Amino acid sequence: MSAPITQRRLSIPDLRQRKQTTPIVALTAYTTPMARMLDPHVDILLVGDSLGMVIYGHDNTLMVDLDTMIRHGQAVVRGSTRACVVVDMPFGSFEESPGVAFRHAARVLAETGCAAVKLEGGAELAGTIAFLTRHGIPVVSHVGLMPQRVQSMGGFKAQGRDPVTAAAIMADAVTVAEAGASLIVVEGVVESLAIAVTHAVSVPVIGIGASAQCDGQVLVTEDILGLYSDFKPKFAKNYAELSVPIDQAVAAYANDVRQRQFPGPEHCFQPVIPALEK
Repeated sequence: MSAPITQRRLSIPDLRQRKQTTPIVALTAYTTPMARMLDPHVDILLVGDSLGMVIYGHDNTLMVDLDTMIRHGQAVVRGSTRACVVVDMPFGSFEESPGVAFRHAARVLAETGCAAVKLEGGAELAGTIAFLTRHGIPVVSHVGLMPQRVQSMGGFKAQGRDPVTAAAIMADAVTVAEAGASLIVVEGVVESLAIAVTHAVSVPVIGIGASAQCDGQVLVTEDILGLYSDFKPKFAKNYAELSVPIDQAVAAYANDVRQRQFPGPEHCFQPVIPALEK
């Protein structure tokens, strides 16, 4: 009897070959159930430190720690079989030195089974990126708007609007690519700059709030599903408004409970009645 065919995950080398060919589809995932739903449709599942805001209700991503990222990374890997899983390195876990970055990144890869780690930062991380890649850890870089630096950037606002900052972002992208980054996420930059960066580097550029001309796109899944009613990023398109049916379903459940209409007989367990002897 032949062995069952097992599906192979998309790898970082697979995605690198997609430069300027088929666009790369990426979405965030933080849990096993969500990973299972997204896995058939996407190329990358990003376990982003955005979970600090989406899952835990923080104002930014700075409170997320390494153990939290590892736990959620494990959950997403368990829930997927096809997509390439990338896990964010949280704030404070890689900036100190290449050695510290390696120790923490090695934990992420070994304990989650993910394919790569993502680091926010530009040219200043070139040495760290080179060190990690030389020692077998694939790196996805993140330039432009960097949520981990929201305090120094003055909030979540578009970057590269003037020639000076645009040149700095371009230099960041070129430098991290030369240092060994396998992919680059470019977030929250003006469209013309995103296009220029995409053409300037030899590795795939994944845009978020950038341009359709990038080599791929990533968004926060909860944004495209319309699970938030109070905040909608300019760059996120709602493909559904699930907050409304969720609200309706919960309201219906609450009403059934208060009216003692749930659980019904079909939802309850009944005693087994022994058969009468003839």
